[in-house]
Amino acid sequence: MGYVLYTDRRSGGAIVEIALAEIGVEAELRDVSLEAGAQLGEEFRHINPMGRVPALILPDGTVVTESLAILLTLEGRHPEAGLLPAPDDPARAVALRWMTLAAGEIYPCVTRSDYPERFSADPAHAEAIRVRAVEMAREIWTIIARDAAPAPLILGQRFTVADAYLAVLSRWMGGEAWMPRHCPAIERLAQAVAARSRVAPVWARHFGTAAG
Repeated sequence: MGYVLYTDRRSGGAIVEIALAEIGVEAELRDVSLEAGAQLGEEFRHINPMGRVPALILPDGTVVTESLAILLTLEGRHPEAGLLPAPDDPARAVALRWMTLAAGEIYPCVTRSDYPERFSADPAHAEAIRVRAVEMAREIWTIIARDAAPAPLILGQRFTVADAYLAVLSRWMGGEAWMPRHCPAIERLAQAVAARSRVAPVWARHFGTAAG
């Protein structure tokens, strides 16, 4: 048994697909339609009780959920792929810093933007929740663009899974239209990730042939 990835177009599964492409291993892709709410169905909740994609099944049957955990698992299983610098390299901490910030701060904003009705018992609050979630995410993007200063990637010319993470998240919450003007450094990072030879087919499947 190889890897099995539960994913959907434009979802966090794209991050994992990019990592798998960079490693050079194939996975069986099983579509979970977010639009149809399949992630909340009983069948998928047996895989991930949180009702979220992606979910990765390892060859031994172990289930890994949460995109950050999946990336770190793949990096540990395939050190030859160089998805992150070595543990004793200070650059590793740099990549982990920005990837973890995105996971902890931007991803929750995406959930609030996509499903604002879940965060208040009053339906009248939904639009305000959505708007504020987008604003908060963009505040974090501004910090990353300024302080990480990708050139064009987080570690300059060296690709890491941090770049895959940021590139995919940058396409959400209207980011494709907002990034070029407000965070051009993040847009350049996304373009650089999308242009990688192994990544390009994955990017095209999720976002089209160009990052913008």
